[in-house]
Formats: sequence, C-alpha cells, structure tokens
Amino acid sequence: MEASSTWKHNHKEDEMNWIGQIDMRFNGPAYEPRYDKIRLTGQIMRIYKLMCDGRWRVLSEIAAATGDPEASVSAQLRHLRKLRFGAHTVERRRRGNPHEGLHEYRLLINLGSDVELL
Repeated sequence: MEASSTWKHNHKEDEMNWIGQIDMRFNGPAYEPRYDKIRLTGQIMRIYKLMCDGRWRVLSEIAAATGDPEASVSAQLRHLRKLRFGAHTVERRRRGNPHEGLHEYRLLINLGSDVELL
C-alpha cells in the first residue's frame, strides 16, 4: 500500500498515543537534563505534531511553523527515527533544483509493536 493511502487508514488518536508512552531519553556530551529535557521534549513534540500529517516540508517550513531553530528540527527528525523515540520513518527527497541541495522531509508514523515503551 502506498504511504499516502496508509495515512488515510490511520487514526490520529493512535498516532498521538506513542508520545505519552515514551520516556524522552535525550543524550549527548552537552546534554544536562535539568536544563535541556523540558526544552527538547517540547521541540520533539511540536515537530511530531506538525509532521504527523504526512506532508512534505523543508526544514525552514518546519522551523517557521514550530518556532524551533532549523538545526534543532533536523536533530529532532533524526531522533524520531530512533527506536527509543518511536522508530518512525522520516523520508527525505530533493526539492527544486537538485544542484541547490534543498531537501524536504515527511514523517510516516510507526504504529507497530517495535516501538520501545519505557
């Protein structure tokens, strides 16, 4: 089944349920939970809520819609691919002139049982 038609069969409620079931375990050398956890959790939730409609967007469009920096948007899209953040599919393709290097992204929600619930 084509991804766009899959979206028509998924329920928004099911798509949003995973976010409340996952312990947002961010990490990295500069990560300090007491300063960063709330901010990063907010970022990933805003990006997820925007992108769960399955539409293609470039980083600047996501950043404008969420108010988050493009670098943070890119990082959160990478996180959404990880098992501990839902093992979702984030597709990427070129937009416009291929020599300009502009890419757009689409999130396909993983509703399967391979989501790591902590």
